[in-house]
This record gives sequence, C-alpha cells and structure tokens, in this order.
Amino acid sequence: MRKTDKDADRKDVQKDSIAVKKVLVICGATATGKTAFAVKCAKMLESQVISADSQLIYRHLNIGTAKPTAEEMEGVVHHMIDIVEPDASFSVSDYREKALPIVEGLLSEGKVPVICGGTGFYINSLLFDLSYGSARGDEGIRAKYNEILRLNGKDYLYNLLKEVDEQSALTIHPNDTKRVIRALEIYEVSGKRKSELNDGFTPKFDYIAVAINYPREELYARIEERVDVMFESGLVDEVKSLLSQGIDEHCQSMQAIGYKEVIECLKNGDSQSTMRDIIKRNTRHYAKRQITFFKKLPNTIWLEKCDAVPEKIMELLND
Repeated sequence: MRKTDKDADRKDVQKDSIAVKKVLVICGATATGKTAFAVKCAKMLESQVISADSQLIYRHLNIGTAKPTAEEMEGVVHHMIDIVEPDASFSVSDYREKALPIVEGLLSEGKVPVICGGTGFYINSLLFDLSYGSARGDEGIRAKYNEILRLNGKDYLYNLLKEVDEQSALTIHPNDTKRVIRALEIYEVSGKRKSELNDGFTPKFDYIAVAINYPREELYARIEERVDVMFESGLVDEVKSLLSQGIDEHCQSMQAIGYKEVIECLKNGDSQSTMRDIIKRNTRHYAKRQITFFKKLPNTIWLEKCDAVPEKIMELLND
C-alpha cells in the first residue's frame, strides 16, 4: 500500500474514534493564526468552520477585519461570515440563534464542528446552557425594558443594569440586550441580583478549546505587522467607501478596532502614521483582554506554536 493510502486510512480511524458530539474550539488573541489553523483542522476532520468573530459577520468590512479570502479558506465551508449589512445591529443572542443550528447540524452528521474566533461571548453562547437564573419570567417587566431600549438605546439600558448588578454587567456584553433585559427582569421579580443566583455554565457539548500561546513581544510584533498590512491593502479607502455609502459612523460595525480609529483620525485631520499607532495600541489592549477572557474558559488548552498542528488536535480529541 502506498504511503498516502496508509495516511488516509490512519486519518479515517482517528476521525471515526472521536467521541460523539465533540466540538473543537480554536480561540485566543487576535493575530495568533486562528483562521489558518482552523482550516487545517477542518480539512483533517473533513468538517466545516463556524466563525465566532463579531466583525466578520458584516459584509463589505474586509480589510480591517482581516476577513479570510476564498484562497485562505482552501475550499473549507465557513459559516457566520458576511451575513448582515454594515448598518445592522447584531447581538450575541442573534449569533446564537443562527450559529447553534449549524453546530447541531454538523454533529448530527457525525462531524466535529470547528468553532473559530476571538469573540468570547459568541463562543460561550454556543457552548453553554446559560440559564439566566431561576427567577420566573414577567412579560410586563420585559415589555417595560424593551420600551426603554427602544426609546433610549442599548447603552442606557446597560447602565441601568450596572446600577443594580454591576457583577452581572461585567459578564454580559452591552449588545446582548436580551440578556441585559433578563438580568434586570430577574432583579425586579426576585429582589436578588442575577449574579447572586446559581446561573452556572453547563456545557451543551463535549468540547475542547485550543488557543495558541505566543510570547507577549512576539504577539505584539504580529499585531503590528497585521496592522501595517491592513494599511497597505487600503484600510483607509475601505472606511471612506463605507462612509460614502451612507454607513453611519455610530453603527455597531463602525465601532470595531481599525474602523473607529480611522474615522476619528479623518475627522481630526491626523496622519496615517498616527492612525496606525493608535490602532496598534488598541489592538494590543484588546489582545490582552482576549487572553484574560479565554484563560477563564473551562477546558482551554494553551499550545505553544510548535505544537499547533492538526495531529496534536487529533490526539486531544481522542483523549
């Protein structure tokens, strides 16, 4: 038998032995090569990638989001990319509603879904049964807060939660208005803060999460290189084009790192050099927050870059 045939047989045996309903999560800081690694793993697993990135959902935001090209996807199906227009609002609950059936569909086909991204709230929404406490629901209270949201916006609503339950506010993204309203509802119904209730993180699936660990200096160098490439590829022109199409600078999509800084610098008449420096700084800060977030994610395995190979993932999935 030729070597390639043996390799194929070995891969089939490994793939078939993976536990039922196992999910692979590739997460961690920006600029650590998550997308390329996810593609390699999905190809070996003969599966598909579900993006968990809060900016890749937007059409026409390509350069500043480092959106993977068709060539970089290498024929692997990617979900949850280019699904809404730049002027649309999109919450964590919206993400879960669209992405969870994809995960469950792949599992039903005997495949290992590959969830890839750095938006921790998106990943948590897929992995865990978030019960939001045991307090009963109250349609009247919920309607009241939905009206407050309509009249005053999500930031005002979020600040209401911070006033009564700061601990819960730290764990809920301001854009996830459904969970913000539920936390406020729990407080009014029960007289207790949601953070005081046993909300627990109960996994829906057997999963492993993998993040690639880089020394801080090397990670920062990768971030700086990525930002330089974005400018060379036309980031400023991309932002100008979006604004010329009528996309409001206050839209959710325009709050992404890279876009908001370019907009502000254009308004101030700053140079591209200044834009680059600010984006690099803000991206470094964001990467630190991502690392902190994912270090708290159960079952996360931090791999050194030399161990970030698909074969290592097969070993982990088969443990």
